[in-house]
Amino acid sequence: LANTGFLSLCAHGRVTGLAVEAGAGLSHVTSVWGGQTLRKGTRSLGVAGDHLSRHLHQLLQQQSRTEPSALQALTKKVLTRLKEQCCYVSLDYEGDLQEEGSHHPARFQTPDGHWITLGKERFCCPEPLFRPELLQLSSPGLHQLAWQSLQAVPQQARRHVLGNIVLSGGSSMFPGFPERMCLELNLLFRGAGVHVEVLARPRRATAAWAGGSMAASLTSFQHTWMTKGEYQEHGAQYVHTKF
Repeated sequence: LANTGFLSLCAHGRVTGLAVEAGAGLSHVTSVWGGQTLRKGTRSLGVAGDHLSRHLHQLLQQQSRTEPSALQALTKKVLTRLKEQCCYVSLDYEGDLQEEGSHHPARFQTPDGHWITLGKERFCCPEPLFRPELLQLSSPGLHQLAWQSLQAVPQQARRHVLGNIVLSGGSSMFPGFPERMCLELNLLFRGAGVHVEVLARPRRATAAWAGGSMAASLTSFQHTWMTKGEYQEHGAQYVHTKF
């Protein structure tokens, strides 16, 4: 067993840093120092890809550009593809809401041949990652959770962790997400004498899996395996004894 935040850092060649994970079912922020997860620096957000897909569906149902029958026929798989192909994170959400011409419409063809046109839904869909109140959740946004997590890091280690903020998970793949996270964090740290940058690899959607493969191949990791013989002798519950 390994923490996915630590594995995401491993995929970026680091064992110290802050992992900001936005996946399908849940989003996490994890502080890691020297390979050890800092429990006080761990935060979670109940907004992730599945919630955003449902939010997009609701947004589309509120507009009048698409036939209701076409929207009702959208499956979870098609909604996910629509979200991934057409949506993006705005760098100025309030401004884009007010300026009709600030966003370009996008068209998407469903498997049954219907066309769906998206306007402001394109950037309204992922916004709950930064504003959970849009989904009626009284929780800080992902950038605020990252800031809280960094405050929990010991002072002497904070600057080093600040220089190693990595993004991972499928919901971090929205165009504009890395830039928005960087912008929000720099606003939160304004006046602290630091400049925040985030690392966003092109294949960060599967960073935890890649990091798991890398960690499992290290020689230092080999003594942490539970062998087949141990499993057969002690049963599955032995994992709690060994780890």
